[in-house]
Amino acid sequence: MDWLSAENLVAVATAVLGVVASAVMVWYERRVPRRKRIGYRVQLDVPIGDDQRSGRRVNRRVGWFDTAAGMTDASMVLLRIENDGSQAIGRDDYQSPGDHGLTVEFGDRTILGVSVTQPSPTSHLIEHFTPERGFGAQGGTLHVPRVPLNRGAYFKLLVLLSGGAVGDEIELRGDLSEGEVHRNRSATPDEKAPLFSRAARLITITLTLCVVALAVIVVAQDDSPPPIGCEGGTLRLTGSTAFAPVLREVAEKYERDCEEDDPHIEVDAHGSTAGLRALAAAGAEAEHGSPAVVALSDGPKPGGLPELRENRIAVSVFALVVNDDVRLRNLSTTDVRRLYRGEIANWSELGGADLPVHLVSRDAGSGTRQVFQHRVLGRGEIAHSSVDCVHKDDPSAPVVRCELDSTDQVLDTVAALPGAIGYSELNHVIGTKGLHRLRLDGDPPSVDAIEHGTSSYPYREIEYAYTYGRPPADSLASSFLTYLARGNGQDVIRTHGHLPCWTPEGLELCARDTP
Repeated sequence: MDWLSAENLVAVATAVLGVVASAVMVWYERRVPRRKRIGYRVQLDVPIGDDQRSGRRVNRRVGWFDTAAGMTDASMVLLRIENDGSQAIGRDDYQSPGDHGLTVEFGDRTILGVSVTQPSPTSHLIEHFTPERGFGAQGGTLHVPRVPLNRGAYFKLLVLLSGGAVGDEIELRGDLSEGEVHRNRSATPDEKAPLFSRAARLITITLTLCVVALAVIVVAQDDSPPPIGCEGGTLRLTGSTAFAPVLREVAEKYERDCEEDDPHIEVDAHGSTAGLRALAAAGAEAEHGSPAVVALSDGPKPGGLPELRENRIAVSVFALVVNDDVRLRNLSTTDVRRLYRGEIANWSELGGADLPVHLVSRDAGSGTRQVFQHRVLGRGEIAHSSVDCVHKDDPSAPVVRCELDSTDQVLDTVAALPGAIGYSELNHVIGTKGLHRLRLDGDPPSVDAIEHGTSSYPYREIEYAYTYGRPPADSLASSFLTYLARGNGQDVIRTHGHLPCWTPEGLELCARDTP
């Protein structure tokens, strides 16, 4: 079965392990780290003087090391005592009997002297190391006062000893309220305590190995688009001006990839309706078979053209745009319909600036306009009343409305004319100054939001590629459509702000958005 692939099994195992590990760590965080803990480490345990017990003369010293009593078998121990729990420890948290809080046992060795050290930020701790607070030594036993320690705070005890043997067990004992005293692993004097426990490190390493394994499988597998059968000849692409930039880039890419077959692809975009009519005319004039023409349309073909065969290519998102002076950022679908019925003549009626409304529309053959009428207005636009988009040519018209031949003309006019509103394919709007996009019913014009199912933005449509009948499998038209919809053309479609229909998300959207 396809789902039993190596990458799927590793991915599922990683997910299960991640869930289990997360649950364990949540339990651990609740049950263990909240306890008070004091840890200790023996960072140094070395002989000094002649060390006659071993019969060797090591660490030979001069001066008082030779003359002081008991120094011939002396040793030096550096002990680090730290708060390695998640809570601060106060004086009252120590439960040991007597004035002291902790006891250090050095076995058979005898304590000759003790020096207390601590970092500068906690130098105030030295105040606690007094005989009145229980600090003192007797034989091989050292009593440590009840020293309050914040999280991560520590102090060190440098202890001079005689007798016994270097390396003998050194034990720190004490009782903490709702806590424990434990031994950490030995470390060098400058080494910090481990940040994570052994269990946490093991879980992290295991998850990392799983993720690396999954990445290796994914990278190693062949994710290149399906191969295409390059064909030579001539092909004309017509129709949608909104989709024309995609077609030009894909056509250039196809010609480079298939240069050995010498294909020639011309992009001649004059609008969706004009493209469909041109395709139908070319098919009617062809003596036999399908002509080398493909028409792109923003939305499905009109009725009465049964010979045209559809291919769903992408989901295109469009946007309503207004001049920056309008200041509105969101409109309800109801208000948009009122605007385009001529019922609102000034933006102040919708809470915007005191500016007259100027409707800047596309010509009747525009697919962008047809999508707007079908998906947003639910009806056709009112008659145009202006040639220059500024003045009414028909004094009886409720608002100024003009029609322009291209998307670029619409955007330029809206950006320059205060109070203007128009529409465009979304990717063309990005970066245009002097205007901004409108949300519809609170939903933004966003391909990502639509793809991930977080938006019901209505102004969108499927981009169709039509052929006259079914072109031969070995024709340039058939090869190019495969390249566009399922091959390398998918990357170009995405970079231009459209969602390819032949992706998992695109397949669902292209099927669901069918009128």
